Order: sequence, then C-alpha cells, then structure tokens
Amino acid sequence: MPETLENLTHALVDAARKAGAEAADAIAMAGQSVIVDMRGGTLEQAERAEGTDIGLRVLLGGRQANVSASDTRPETITALAERAVAMAREAPENPFAGLAEPGQLAAQRDAAGLELDDPAPAPAPETLMRMAQEAEAAALGVAGVAQVQSASAAWSRREMHIAATNGFSGGYARSDIGLSCVAIAGTGAGMERDHDSDSRVFAADLRGAAEIGQNAGARAVGRLGARRPPTGAFPVLFDERVAGTLIGHLLAAANGAAVARGSSWLRDRLGEAVLPETLDLAEDPHRARVSGSRPFDAEGLATTPRLIVERGVLRGYTLDLASARKLGMAPTGNAARGVSSPPSPTTWNVALTEGTQSRADLLREVGTGLLITSLIGSTINPNTGDYSRGAAGFWVERGEIAHPVNECTIAGHLPEMLRRITPANDARRHLSRVVPSLLVEGLTLAGE
Repeated sequence: MPETLENLTHALVDAARKAGAEAADAIAMAGQSVIVDMRGGTLEQAERAEGTDIGLRVLLGGRQANVSASDTRPETITALAERAVAMAREAPENPFAGLAEPGQLAAQRDAAGLELDDPAPAPAPETLMRMAQEAEAAALGVAGVAQVQSASAAWSRREMHIAATNGFSGGYARSDIGLSCVAIAGTGAGMERDHDSDSRVFAADLRGAAEIGQNAGARAVGRLGARRPPTGAFPVLFDERVAGTLIGHLLAAANGAAVARGSSWLRDRLGEAVLPETLDLAEDPHRARVSGSRPFDAEGLATTPRLIVERGVLRGYTLDLASARKLGMAPTGNAARGVSSPPSPTTWNVALTEGTQSRADLLREVGTGLLITSLIGSTINPNTGDYSRGAAGFWVERGEIAHPVNECTIAGHLPEMLRRITPANDARRHLSRVVPSLLVEGLTLAGE
C-alpha cells in the first residue's frame, strides 16, 4: 500500500480497532520548510526540514489517550495503537469525550475553492536569501539605523489528513511564505529596536522586501529618544499592529474550554453587551488565500461563518465537541489539534467591524494620551478581566505625535475597556485577525 497520508490515517484507525479501541481518530501531517537568516549581507543560518508525523487518539467509553510518532512503519503503527489502548484503560473518565456522530460530519472533505496551497514552485533557497538580503540592505539604508538584528525569509508547505471510526476521512494542503526584518537604531543605552514582516499563502501576494526593510528601519529610528510618559488616566490608541491583542483577549474569554472550566469572565454572559452596539465580531473560515481558513475542523465538522458578537452582544462561544457537550450547546466547528494532543476549541478567521475614521482622526480625538505600537508581557485575570501590560509607543499632544515613549504600564478592566472601544478604518484585510486601530478612553498609565 502506498504511504499516502490518507492510507496512514486509515492504518492507524484500523490498528486501534484491532487493539480494542471502541472509537478512534488519527491525523497525519507531512511537510517541508526552508528558513534562511541573513546578517551583515552574509548567510548566518539556513535550515531545511522535511518529515511526516502521525497521531492517534483512542477512546474506551469516556476514557481517551493520545500517542504520536514520526516513524510510519507498519510495526510502529501497531505498537502505537496497542500503547494508546493500554493508556486509555488507565486514563480518568471524561463523559464529554467522544467522536462526532456521522450526521454531524462535514460533506466537503478537501479545501477546494479556498486557495490554501500556492501552485507556484517552491522558492529556491537562493531566492529566499536574496529576499532577506534586500530587506536587510533597505533597513541599513535608513539614516540612523546602526545594524540589522535579523532578516529572515521562510517558506513551508504542509499536508494534513484526518480519519476516524465514525467514517470521516478528509485532508488538504497549505503553503506559507514570509519575510521579516528587525532593525536597531542608535548606540549604547539609547538603542531602540523595531521590525516589520509579512506572511502570505501565495508568494505573489507578499509585500516587497525593500518595503519591509525600509519600514523596519524607519520604525526603529522613530523610537530614538524614547522616555517614560506621565502617570495618570489618559486615552490610549492601540495601533493596528497591536489592537488585535484586545480582541484576542475577548476571544480567549469566549473559548468554550475556558467557559466550561469556569475560568472566564464571559461565563453566563451570552446575550449581554460586550462591545459597542455598532460593532460585530464575525468569524469566516472560508476566506480565500487566508491562513486561518479551512473546510472542516479537527473533528470532521464543517466550518461555517458565524457572528461571535452581533451589534455588540455576545451571541456564541467557540466550541469543540467536548466543551459543547459540557455546556449543553451545539458545537461550532472550531476544534483544532496537533498529532500529540486531543482537540481543543480555537477561532479561525475573525474580523471586527471597522470605523469610518482614520488613525490620524482618532489621534486628534486622543488630544493628550498614548499611542501604543508594542506590548510587553501581560497580566490578565481570566475570571475578572483585570488587565495590565507593559507598553511602548508615542506620546500624543494636541492630537499629534510628540515623542516616543517606553517603560510604561497600562492597566484597566477588560469588560469596561471593550465596551468603550472606537475603531479606525485601517485594518489589514489579508490577515486572519482583521482588527483596526482601537481607541480606548481612560486607561491608567504608570510612567514617571
């Protein structure tokens, strides 16, 4: 039998049945990647990797176990199945674990129409080197840039297939190409660092290397002379580069696993306002050429567009089968998994309603306050939503950028912060998380 990923997953499932599993699902992943790092115009590091990984989950009643391997020989598959069944017999019982019913399974078993796999040939390592060199040279060409910490280009292609004893069998491939540059400006204790990067499914969509390098250099130079801002309560504008983290905290709180554990400030909040009434937070797993797209989830359920927040009101949690069963709800087709872990809920492509104002318009609304372009660390209480993060960016006076700032902390209460956000119109729509710059009134700054 040829060693296709489909055959591997079916061999794993068959071996699990023979070993005594009541139910099982398997995942096989094969991929190749190339990564190059340039520094000083010369190659600093190059990595090429290829491999196949397999994972098996077996279920005995409410008990389950997961095993994985990178060895795909028949004898390894048999031993893997036997080990998984033995582990499941000793595992604690979970009444919510289990496969999907056949009627729940997705009808589409491939990624046709989603354009997740670039048909163009894989770029040669020399091509990636030239991209990284061009980005580095462009950054060094910016007056004030002292050095480039790294300029990296990477390409990868991965194939995946899932099969289960409930009859599901499906898979697809996805590709990715990316370029990043980190520039350092200034000297000694006055050094500042910033970056730019881009990552796409199709190489033809990637931004130019010179643009990425120039942006990285300009951003680093723009941070020279940073100082601490005053302490107090001020409006804060989260730049588009970091605004997605605020929505990420909301999505984490709406994750069904967290809600089912009781460790979410959104527990028992369905039907309540969590954003301004003019805003929706929509999930669309079927956007073409976007990394978060997929036709089905890791449990074989169809992915579907949905509104997580509609006109400011929380309409649903993000659920896999286990969390849905525990909460007494219907699954949302949001299960993800690796080869060595069971499924868990996650979101795919999400987009927040954009506003009508530009970032410059919102800066004028800030008047005096802080524009955040980078965040450092985090202290988020998942039960209460208390929020505290280190930040850096620019101080704003009379609606215009006055000077760079660093070494400050912002703090607030997430539920209140999210209810007060004002979005700009500058979101990058090719990302899997489309979130514009966000203005939040009245955060507490700890600076000088």
